[in-house]
Amino acid sequence: MASTLFDLTGKVALVTGSTKGIGRAIATELARHGAQVVISSRKAPACEEVAASINAELVGQPGGAIALPANVGRKVELEQLVASTVAQLGKIDVLVCNAAVNPFYGSMRDLPDEAFEKILGTNIMANHWLVNLVLPGMIERKDGAIIIVSSIGGLRGHDTLGAYCISKAADLQLVRNLAVENGPHNIRVNAISPGLIRTDFARALWENPELLAERTSQDPLRRIGEPAEVAGIAVYLASRAASFTTGQNFVVDGGSTI
Repeated sequence: MASTLFDLTGKVALVTGSTKGIGRAIATELARHGAQVVISSRKAPACEEVAASINAELVGQPGGAIALPANVGRKVELEQLVASTVAQLGKIDVLVCNAAVNPFYGSMRDLPDEAFEKILGTNIMANHWLVNLVLPGMIERKDGAIIIVSSIGGLRGHDTLGAYCISKAADLQLVRNLAVENGPHNIRVNAISPGLIRTDFARALWENPELLAERTSQDPLRRIGEPAEVAGIAVYLASRAASFTTGQNFVVDGGSTI
C-alpha cells in the first residue's frame, strides 16, 4: 500500500511570491502532492503563466492551480486575495508566506528610512496581516499549517544585508509566537530558512563562477542549492507528516551555518 503521509489531496494552499524561485518551486510541489494552489505575486500575467504550467503538468491528477495576483504590501489587496481564494476554492488549509523584498545593499549607517520601512513592512507586517486574515477559517476547522519563509540571514549578522536580516530574524520570532497562540486550535506554524539558493535574489553571485566557488568553498556540500531542494520541506510541513511539528525553523543551506 502506498503511503499517504505526504498526500495533500483536498487541501488548498495559498503561496505568496510564487511566480519564480523558491515560491514557484514550493507551489509546484504542493500541487504535485495533490493540493489546489493559489499562485500569487504582483503581476497577473506571471501568475497566470505559472498556474497554466502547473495545470498542464497535472491534467487528470488531483492537484492544480489558480492565479490571484496581489501586492502583499497593501493590506486591502491581501484582504481581496483571501476573500477570492475562499470564494473560489472554499477554504485555505495551508498558507506559505514567501514574498519578501530587499531594496537596499550596504551599511546600516547608510540605510534610508524609506528602504527600512519597505523591508519591515513587506517582510514582517505583510506576513502578520496575511496570517491574521487566514487564521479565523483555520481556527473554525481546528486545522491549518502556516509556513513563513525566512532566511539564514535571520540567524547571523551581515555587513550589507542588515535590514533584510533583521526582518528575517523577526519572522522567526513571529513563527514562535504564532505557534504558541494557535497550537491549541491544532494550527501548526513553522519557518524555512534557505541559505544560498539559485534565485534572482542571489543572481549576481551565482552568475560569477569565481565568486560562487569562493562563497561555497567552506560549505559542507560545496555548492549552491536549487529552489526544488527547499520545496520538499514545505511539502513536509504542509502534510500529515508534520502533524506534531510546530514553532520550528528548518535550515536548508548545504551546511553553511554549521
